[in-house]
Amino acid sequence: MFKLILLGILSGGFFSTTFVLNELMSVEGGHWLYSATLRYFFMIVFLVIILIFQGGFKRLVEIYKLFIDNYIFWMISGTIGFGFFYALICFAADFSPSWVIAASWQFTVVATLFVLLLFGKSFPKKIWAFSFIIFVGVCLVNLSHIDKFDLSSLIYGGIPVLIASFCYPFGNQLVWESQNNAHKFVPHIKSDLLKNAFNKVMLLTLGSIPFWIILLLIIQPEAPSQSQVLNSALVALFSGVLATTIFLYARGLAKHTNELAAIDATQASEVIFTIIGGFILFGTISINEISLFGLVLIILGLFLFIRYQNKTEEKCK
Repeated sequence: MFKLILLGILSGGFFSTTFVLNELMSVEGGHWLYSATLRYFFMIVFLVIILIFQGGFKRLVEIYKLFIDNYIFWMISGTIGFGFFYALICFAADFSPSWVIAASWQFTVVATLFVLLLFGKSFPKKIWAFSFIIFVGVCLVNLSHIDKFDLSSLIYGGIPVLIASFCYPFGNQLVWESQNNAHKFVPHIKSDLLKNAFNKVMLLTLGSIPFWIILLLIIQPEAPSQSQVLNSALVALFSGVLATTIFLYARGLAKHTNELAAIDATQASEVIFTIIGGFILFGTISINEISLFGLVLIILGLFLFIRYQNKTEEKCK
């Protein structure tokens, strides 16, 4: 469990680049749709290089065949888990600063529990309590900077991200269910390729491509600037490839519902890294007593997850 928590926090650090760099691109006038689509374009480029390095062109052919054999599943899971999720995140960046988006996104800690319930999972009430502690901590961290809050930030910045907080774990859980043959309505995809997190990220990315093409044809935004292209490439590398791969790798190691919930809860660490990154780039966020108390609650919640799981495993032995 300790290893899974560390992997989750590491992925949270890389994920935080999304919020900070998206705000930077928005401030510079870049259209939110290019911030989203360019990320996945560059992700494909980076993943192709990584996969060729791992298994040669044969690996790419195997992934392509696996995608074609189950294209409906990968389009559904990719559109929900990558498409809806990131389109809403980038849209919100035009209306709210990174700390508002990061704060709203932490609802995924609670949203994940509802997603797991939807797939027939069950876990002790203590898991809800630990997730609630983390969520309260995240809220306090961000409420400490509420002096710049306004209603439009909540409506156009908060609500889209709250919806996204359900989409991301739902898409990820679809992959987990299919890999473990755990749900009758989700096709069982039996392939050793799914043991590699990079392969899963590539399959989900390919599945989201039709969604991005449709959005581009409908909205038709102006061409992106060189700065937006560069920043999108950085987001693709740090958040899209490294963070997502580490996160899915950790989830793939999970053997119990408690472990899945704990890994997803580590994403609360994103707000800490976002505050630091926002301060470095914009110099607008500072830590005060309320922030520190919120951080203590986040750490406490993660510690309780680890402690509870360790006790559970000892009893099983």
